[in-house]
Amino acid sequence: MKAAVLRAGAMVIDQLDEPVPGPGQVLAATVACGICGSDLHTVDHAHELVAISQEVDGAMVFDPDQDLVMGHELAVEVLEVGPGVTGVKPGLTAAAMPAVPTADGGRAVLGYDNQYPGGYAERVLVDPMAHIPVPNGLDPTIAALTEPMAVGLHAVNQSSITRGQAAIVVGAGPVGLAVIAALAIAGAEPIIASDLSPRRRDLAARMGAHVVVDPGTATDRRAGFALSTEAWAASAPNPTPPVVFEAVGVPGMLDLAMSGAPSGSELVIVGVCMAPDQIRPAFGIMKRLSLRFVLGWTPEEFVASLHHLADGRIDGRALVTDEVPIDRVPEAFAALGDPDDHIKILVTPDRR
Repeated sequence: MKAAVLRAGAMVIDQLDEPVPGPGQVLAATVACGICGSDLHTVDHAHELVAISQEVDGAMVFDPDQDLVMGHELAVEVLEVGPGVTGVKPGLTAAAMPAVPTADGGRAVLGYDNQYPGGYAERVLVDPMAHIPVPNGLDPTIAALTEPMAVGLHAVNQSSITRGQAAIVVGAGPVGLAVIAALAIAGAEPIIASDLSPRRRDLAARMGAHVVVDPGTATDRRAGFALSTEAWAASAPNPTPPVVFEAVGVPGMLDLAMSGAPSGSELVIVGVCMAPDQIRPAFGIMKRLSLRFVLGWTPEEFVASLHHLADGRIDGRALVTDEVPIDRVPEAFAALGDPDDHIKILVTPDRR
């Protein structure tokens, strides 16, 4: 089968052996797979990612010097079931959680395991319990957005935000947009979004942001952040401090948010910064800030996000800026480096 492979720090196209479902496994065709920002990070920071995961007992433990087929934002069609599998039949179209049981009784994370290819391959092996049927009427390719939307929902659920409370979202890339969509569903108000890209600011408003600001109009980063807090002060219906979601993930953003957030704010860190960074704890102490770092989602949030897409509470189609075959995955990775060109690119092996 054809796959896009991370090999020696570069994305290449190759032919791999066809996967065969073992006991407790399901063979599925990749209908669509979103390209995630974490995959872009992995190309440049694979060794650091693995080292950190090993240090904290995380799940992303693979050999960065061996071939890796990434892709964990999955919509699939079931082709065949392995021995002992019940309740899943060929022909089922589903959003799939990126997990597969292994022969030794463990579980592999699809997209971050050298043995089990992820969604940048024509076919994948998946846990039968990980298949959530695509509701009638939802384009199966849009079901691939379930996983990133669940990341945003989890960030909101892990925060202390309540209906009618203000939120500031710094960064309107795919994760920030998912947070904005989840905040809108949760009834946060006002939602203030900040991003340098005009396209992303437009999408932030479409996802539910009440106010969008361009930090690039300010003289420096600190003044750019202040545009968000000034918008909050001008539009917030009550004096309760906002919840600030940091969804940029580059060095300096956490310190910037701590220095610029209103006193009493909660900061929810959603962006994944792979480089060493520093903060000034005195800001947090003197301003009585709360910091919460979040990652991933629960199965319940995954299911809820699929239904948010199917019910039209999230306009998934608006987030998709291109669909590419496997042959164009390296090109798509390069294109995603420009925030004005793309938001979410889907890999659709059979579409083109």
